[in-house]
Amino acid sequence: MSATKNQEIQVDKKQARTLQGRVTSNKMDKTVTVLVERQVQHWLLGKIIRRSTKLHAQDDLGANEGDLVRIAECRPLSKTKHHRVVEIITRANV
Repeated sequence: MSATKNQEIQVDKKQARTLQGRVTSNKMDKTVTVLVERQVQHWLLGKIIRRSTKLHAQDDLGANEGDLVRIAECRPLSKTKHHRVVEIITRANV
């Protein structure tokens, strides 16, 4: 019995991985498409190049196109949606 208590105590909640990106589309209902850019070094040349990933995120805050948002990983919400919008960092200039 003490072994199970120790296991429960040692189990910590995982810190959700957060990313920053720009909203490219908000045409879906409560879903936004976020473009996340990262910089990596080219394997041969050594030059820094940009790579990007488009992710779908649950949007309860009402983000619009062009907004800079912070998203966090969460449980799968649909086939392609595994993130949620945590905060809107910067609103787009309209």
